Amino acid sequence: MRVVVFGLGGTIAMGPSEVGGVVPALSAQELVDAVPGLGGLGIELDVVDFRRVPGASVTFEDVAALAAAIHEVRADGVVVTQGTDTIEETSYLLDLGYGGDMPVVVTGAMRNPTLAGADGPANLLAAVQVAASAEARGQGCLVVFADEVHAARRVRKTHSTSVATFRSPNGGPLGYVVEGAARMLQRVERRAAVPFVAGNAAKVAVVTALLGDDGSVFDGLADRVDGVVVAAFGAGHVPVTWVEPLTALVERVPVVLASRTGGGSVLEGTYGFAGSEQDLRERGLISAGFLDPLKARLLLRALLGTGVGTTAMRAAFAEAGR
Repeated sequence: MRVVVFGLGGTIAMGPSEVGGVVPALSAQELVDAVPGLGGLGIELDVVDFRRVPGASVTFEDVAALAAAIHEVRADGVVVTQGTDTIEETSYLLDLGYGGDMPVVVTGAMRNPTLAGADGPANLLAAVQVAASAEARGQGCLVVFADEVHAARRVRKTHSTSVATFRSPNGGPLGYVVEGAARMLQRVERRAAVPFVAGNAAKVAVVTALLGDDGSVFDGLADRVDGVVVAAFGAGHVPVTWVEPLTALVERVPVVLASRTGGGSVLEGTYGFAGSEQDLRERGLISAGFLDPLKARLLLRALLGTGVGTTAMRAAFAEAGR
């Protein structure tokens, strides 16, 4: 049994700095060496010190390079350690382009190694156990945190400091780590991979619906971006002042309609007023379904990189948003 661990930095790998606060300091090998019980699993570990950056500074280029490196791995599983600020995005981006059966597991920590009760070692141990598990095969990219196993396509960071920050509002965890073994209680359907395209520089803005907004945020937006995700109220609603600007915008760039709530799906035809989900879809907006705005942005950007048309985009979102 062999698992490859890629270290990208983040809180899990931080240590004290001379000017105060913590900064990325530990190598991936130092992380692995500090985990009690990891050496006794009978799992061969190959460790790659891939990056040492805070989660907030991970780039699209970093994720593309990581995806390429994972593609070359011949092992039973992969673990990625990184900062939690962007795990819900990087894990989904990896999941979009991954079509293999080998488990790819992303984890990190909320408490850095200098704090009492640091959660990094336990999360890393659980991640390795899941990555080596036959039960986790064929589930794409997973996020393992606090002994819970989440699908990358569903997971969200829901709290700024809690060690139980990662939740899946739509469906809950896929399973748990129990007595050192992955116990999967449900599975996700395989979906078509969206390939990473070298040099994809598409810009996608996320515009959040706000009480009383006059819609001026859309002025000139089509000249600056290649696509837009609207983080709408509730089930897919926007202020009436947004209707005409969105109608003009969708003539220029693809516009995706998601819910700012982060849970539940955009509806299709329950409401019919100006600015409702039915009205906006009839005007050409693409429904994100169950995808939250952050993940909808990543899917739209990936699709823009492939050069597909609106019809193919609608089909991709219909599949991904189920």
